[in-house]
Amino acid sequence: MLRSGTVNRRVVLASRPRGLPTPRDFRIDEAAVPTPGEGQVLLRTLYLSLDPYMRQVMDEIPPVYAPSVRLGEPMVGGTVNRVVASKHPGFRPGDLVLGNAGWQDYVLSEGQDLVSLGELAQPSQALGVLGMPAFTAYVGLLDMAQPKPRETVVVAAATGAVGAVVGQLARLKGARVVGIAGGADKCRYAVEELGFDVCLDRRDSRLAERLAAACPGGIDIYFENVGGAVFDAVLPLLNIGARVTVCGLIAHYNEETLPPGPNRLPQLMTAVLQKRIRMQGVVILDHYADRFDAFRRDMGEWVATGRVKLREDRVDGLENAPTAFIGLLEGHNFGKLVVRVSDD
Repeated sequence: MLRSGTVNRRVVLASRPRGLPTPRDFRIDEAAVPTPGEGQVLLRTLYLSLDPYMRQVMDEIPPVYAPSVRLGEPMVGGTVNRVVASKHPGFRPGDLVLGNAGWQDYVLSEGQDLVSLGELAQPSQALGVLGMPAFTAYVGLLDMAQPKPRETVVVAAATGAVGAVVGQLARLKGARVVGIAGGADKCRYAVEELGFDVCLDRRDSRLAERLAAACPGGIDIYFENVGGAVFDAVLPLLNIGARVTVCGLIAHYNEETLPPGPNRLPQLMTAVLQKRIRMQGVVILDHYADRFDAFRRDMGEWVATGRVKLREDRVDGLENAPTAFIGLLEGHNFGKLVVRVSDD
């Protein structure tokens, strides 16, 4: 069900998850649509982005990454919004903006967190191939890993919102790209539609063996979105001077204790030392001030010319956001996961 015009529905955090979230960890409540005060705008949510990082902020975590969501407060998230009413000199009713309304129909903003979008033929792209996930790929690969022609780049979650763009950008830079994704359909899409050279199924019991065969010259760049067994397969193949961009660790977000098995830290630290590996985390909030304008220019051109694309996995109705989000954490989505909250 899409939103009504008089009630503000909000999906709030009802309880902190133990392991994988369940529908009981969310609650839908209703409130009156707020009225903007001086210097504020009232936004109506058109599209909501669902992203893996949201699982982390459901827990009580130190504020080094992003603030935790408080119990009873709406879940956070990037959104595409229309300005409904404005008492802000920079925005007019009808403006299309990129915002942070979270999981709700309406929100007030003082404008500092808004980016004007003009008129996009497909506004939801501002949450995907023209938005935060692609921006993460842009900075994490081009700025941090700096691929060179003929290098081998391995991308985890290769058909996800970030990984799909990483692979295409690596190909634009002349690198050889090996993807790792969940299932034959996703792997086929990565090769046939996105232009990856090879894509391997992460569920294959012989993943480590198949990855070694696909990377006979080793791995120069690894873009980490997953962790777990995928990283275990990658680590022995990293070359001297390899670069590892750590974007996400979705295999571990629902863990409440350390994973079973031997302590792999000595193996990792030994490889970092002996192979002079450079590992760097990317939290894209750090880079908007100095890199977002260049990203919008470059990615806008690449998308317009068909050199970069991103499949969208769309869900209708705010009430379906919790189920869709749980599916995202289990790898059910195919491409960038977006909730259509209201008709434009």
